[in-house]
Amino acid sequence: MPLFAVLLEDEPKGASEIRRLHLSAHIEFLERNATAIRSAGPLYDGAAGQPAGGLWLVEAHSAEAVRILTQEDPFWPAGLRRSIRVLEWRRVFADGRRQK
Repeated sequence: MPLFAVLLEDEPKGASEIRRLHLSAHIEFLERNATAIRSAGPLYDGAAGQPAGGLWLVEAHSAEAVRILTQEDPFWPAGLRRSIRVLEWRRVFADGRRQK
């Protein structure tokens, strides 16, 4: 099954408050979907040091399935996310060596 890199960009306005209010539900969502969401974490704006979005690695049958999954995240209906970009990812190097 393919892996997808998901780049999630946050809306800057009100992001801190939205994140604070919905973080527990977001973490529970990630835990419930751990078989698909292989890795997830926040991205920070280097200049400002503020959260700017997130990065997920998702195993799914299609990019559309990943898009549907992202919209089930409590951060989506709360208005935290500005944009979501789903890209198929093919690992060629890991753990210090080339992958087959």
